[in-house]
Amino acid sequence: MTFEVKVTGHVKSVVDAELPGLVGSLVASGITAGDASLWGPAAEDEASRRLGWVQAVSVSRPLVPEITALRDEFVAQGVTRVVLAGMGGSSLAPEVIAQSAGVPLVILDSTAPGQVLAAIDGDAEAGGLAQTLLVVSSKSGSTIETDSAKRAFEAAYRDLGIDPAERIVVVTDPGSPLEQAARADGYRVFTADPTVGGRYSALTAFGLVPAGLAGVDIEDLLNEADATLLEVAIDSPENPALVLAAAIAGGGEHRRDKLGLVMDDAHLPGLPDWIEQLIAESTGKQGTGILPVVLLPVSPEVESTPEDLQVARFVDDAHKLHLFEHHHGEILVSGSLGAQFVVWEYATAIAGRMLGIDPFDQPDVESAKVATRGLLDARPAPTPPAFVVDGVEVRVSDPALAASGTVAGVLEALWATVPADGYVSIQAYVNRLDVPQLHGLRELVAADAGRPTTFGWGPRFLHSTGQYHKGGPANGVFLQITERTDVDLEIPGRPFTFSELIQAQAAGDASVLAEGHGRPVVTLTLTDPQIDVLSLFEAAQ
Repeated sequence: MTFEVKVTGHVKSVVDAELPGLVGSLVASGITAGDASLWGPAAEDEASRRLGWVQAVSVSRPLVPEITALRDEFVAQGVTRVVLAGMGGSSLAPEVIAQSAGVPLVILDSTAPGQVLAAIDGDAEAGGLAQTLLVVSSKSGSTIETDSAKRAFEAAYRDLGIDPAERIVVVTDPGSPLEQAARADGYRVFTADPTVGGRYSALTAFGLVPAGLAGVDIEDLLNEADATLLEVAIDSPENPALVLAAAIAGGGEHRRDKLGLVMDDAHLPGLPDWIEQLIAESTGKQGTGILPVVLLPVSPEVESTPEDLQVARFVDDAHKLHLFEHHHGEILVSGSLGAQFVVWEYATAIAGRMLGIDPFDQPDVESAKVATRGLLDARPAPTPPAFVVDGVEVRVSDPALAASGTVAGVLEALWATVPADGYVSIQAYVNRLDVPQLHGLRELVAADAGRPTTFGWGPRFLHSTGQYHKGGPANGVFLQITERTDVDLEIPGRPFTFSELIQAQAAGDASVLAEGHGRPVVTLTLTDPQIDVLSLFEAAQ
């Protein structure tokens, strides 16, 4: 088999109880056959337009020589640096594909002005803008982050005397406004299957074009996926997608609704981030869902696993490692990247059926976008902070959270609001190239709060876990981290800058969480990020 799932302990009992029903319902063969009725009458219309991913391998085969030829054409011109502007599934799949292949691909899924400028300018080792190709990836083209990046790159190319049509490749749905505009401007355009949602698009043009242009052997990836298709299509207890779905979504009222993703297998870096957005956005709705938590092998949640968290560990050989006592009760997964894409997509769709929700819609993602647009139109003055200490501005959704007058006290007060079955979400709207160490805050918070803790770079997570935050169980508390910076960049044709955009995105999401959903939110603004991040780490310990 190209993909292995091994379970022991309590999770094996759950799988053994769920498998007969999954096999008997013919859900695996039903998905393969495109049966849109599997998720109930309310979801049937949406599902009927969202099952194209099942056929993605065969549909994508003809793209391989076209992508390879275009890659060769650019390399012959000395254009060897590839930047991808995309959000959610449009960036996370190509990112893990490129990382796993050891191929450089610059991902621009941020509106932090410093990060946008770094993507445009490049560096001495990888080459600058003159050696750069931009892939603009968006189903509609209306995604504000991607559109803004495209506008900035177009202006930068023109400043260098380069025709943007010679350096920009567009991936979008056929007939979208982006396709129409791109063809009118003379850009190279790849269209993807419109019956595939963004988070299920890893093996379509959205995943393959950026990775292939960067130099990944995408034919090999498709072959890996192809070798798994028969395994997931059979209604059998050995079907790895059925086993995985039962393990992550089974258990009924005793279900563990949080899934810890632990990477032991070094050859698949970034895979948990892709799985995180797939599962969170697919299942986090109608007050239920599975919360993915990306962990290190030494994270607090692994050392002392909460009762509501199920650990899934990625290993190089599930058969071998499942015998070790310290992996008892975990889900052990091994397989090639192409196989991982296929099995997790099937398992997530099946999990949606088990939870009684539509795994293909994202009803709550739009709310943050609407709030952002409102703030950009009105551009009100920033809400005054509750207090400022050591260069950190503190804002809270509830004045009681700020009673201590210290950052450490505010964090302690926030942790005290976490329900017994809750979680902490850290959301960092900063230039992550300047303060990558901020991601380490997750480990400190998880230990201090004593609950599963997620970490998301903003605004990227708005297109993935953002759905779970609003549509999933109402048991999350939220720590936003923003920054003050003198760096800014105009967005051509827009009345706002990148700095104004990212500030509006953070403020808009905070307002939706706090006012729209009653979630506790603390926003810490670092006025000197390089220095203030140290104070933040001290406060979180």
